Amino acid sequence: MSRIRIAPSLLSADFAAMGEELISMERAGADLLHCDVMDGVFVPNITFGIKMVADIRKRTSLPLDCHLMIVEPWKYVEAFAKAGAAYITVHYEACGDRLGEVLQAIRGCGVKAGAVVNPDTPVSVLQNVLPLCDMVLLMSVFPGFGGQKYIGSVTAKIREMKDMLRAAGRDIPIEIDGGITPDNVAEVKAAGAGGIVAGSAVFGAADRRAAVAALRERTK
Repeated sequence: MSRIRIAPSLLSADFAAMGEELISMERAGADLLHCDVMDGVFVPNITFGIKMVADIRKRTSLPLDCHLMIVEPWKYVEAFAKAGAAYITVHYEACGDRLGEVLQAIRGCGVKAGAVVNPDTPVSVLQNVLPLCDMVLLMSVFPGFGGQKYIGSVTAKIREMKDMLRAAGRDIPIEIDGGITPDNVAEVKAAGAGGIVAGSAVFGAADRRAAVAALRERTK
C-alpha cells in the first residue's frame, strides 16, 4: 500500500507562535499543511483568511492545503490561489450546483482542486465532478471545531468513495478530516484513504515528530 500523506491542521496550532509551529511541522515530517479557513457563517467558528495563508506561505516549504469552510467560496478562489495555496478544497454544501464551476475556477488558477462533503452528505453527490477533482476530502466530524471524535460511519463512505473513483478511472487521493488518531488511522487507510488531516493528535503531542511517526507506523 502507498504511503499515506499526513497534513497537520493549523487550526490546532498556537496562532501567536505560528512561525515556530511551521518549523516544528517540517521537522516532524509532515507532507503538507492543512489550512482551515472558517468564516463564522458556513461553520460556527472564525479562524483566518487570505493574509494568514500568504504569510504562512512565506515561512514554509510545505504545500498548503486550503480548506474553505466559507459561504460563496467562488468569490475567494483567485485570492487564495495568489496567496500560495497548493490545493483548494470547497464544500458541496457551500457550492451546490455550482461545485463543478468552482472546481474549474480553482484549476484555472493553476491550483489543485478538491471537493468536500460533510459526514451526513452522501458521496454520490460528487459523482459528476470527479473529473474536475485532484483530491476528495471527506469530513469525519462536523466542521467548525478541532478535537472532535471520529464518526465511525465515515469508514463505509471512504470505501464507497474509493469504489466510485475506481469506476470513474480517477486515481486521486481521498483525504479524511476529523478525529484521526493512531487508534483509527489504520482503519481509514485500509478503507481507501490516501491522506489524513490530523490536528490535536499532532499539535497536542509533547513530541510532534513521534506523533507523526506513530500515525505513519500504524498505516504500514
